[in-house]
Parts: sequence; C-alpha cells; structure tokens
Amino acid sequence: MPSTYETLRADIITAMKARDTATATALRTMDAAIQRAAMDTSKPIDEVLTVATFRKAVKNLTDARTEFEKGGRADLVAANNAEIAILAKYLPAGLDAAKLEALVVEVIAATGATTKKEMGKVIGALKQRPEAGLIDFGAVSKLVQAKLL
Repeated sequence: MPSTYETLRADIITAMKARDTATATALRTMDAAIQRAAMDTSKPIDEVLTVATFRKAVKNLTDARTEFEKGGRADLVAANNAEIAILAKYLPAGLDAAKLEALVVEVIAATGATTKKEMGKVIGALKQRPEAGLIDFGAVSKLVQAKLL
C-alpha cells in the first residue's frame, strides 16, 4: 500500500492531466509544505510528518474559514471549504469518541495524574502512544481537563 505522500504525488499528476487546477494547486501546495517541513526538521518524509502537515494545513484553513465567515466573505469561505474537502481525504480516520475516552482514562491511570497541573504529563504520554497520529490533541486536551480535578 502506498504511503500518503506517494498517493499525494500520484494525485497531483492525475489532477494536472485532468486540468483540475483547484485540486492540482491545493495538492502542490501541500507537497511543498511537506517538503519544507522535512527540511526544517532535517528528517526524511515519512507518514508521521505527512499526516502532521496535513492536519496543520486543515486546521489553518478551518481557522481562516472562521475569520472569513466573520468578515462576510462567502467567496473565500467556499474556496476554503473546497480546499479542506480536498485535503481531508488524505487524513486517516481519527479514533472514535469511546476509544479516545478509554485511551485517555488508561493514560491518566498509568501516569497517576490527578490534577489539571499534571495535564502536560498526560498529553506527553499520549503523544508517545502508537495511536498518536490518529489523535486530535485539541479535542483531547478538553477531554483530559474534564477528567482531571
């Protein structure tokens, strides 16, 4: 099975041949962002780097969409929605709510955290887990805060 990055590269070629400029531009921008992230971290392009870069791009686009909605820019909101839809196809499905909550409870028990001051310890332990690539840490931080006193 090809990696996400290999799939991205193949889809760029497909979009260019189909003359789908919106898709080709979005995918080429992501390719450049992934290559830039690899150079910045001095690490080879791997699945973790690729998925992290996709997550960051989708988050940035979502944040920008919110600002465009506040400004009444329907044209930019539509463009952002289209780009998010293109990029979201490359993200792995996240953990469902029940599995995520069970994982958080397990990590809290393993770390022995009891207060919100120890939240960093729990998040750090979650980032070391094999499932870390599937976790949305923005949502998890709220869940961890709710579980700790």
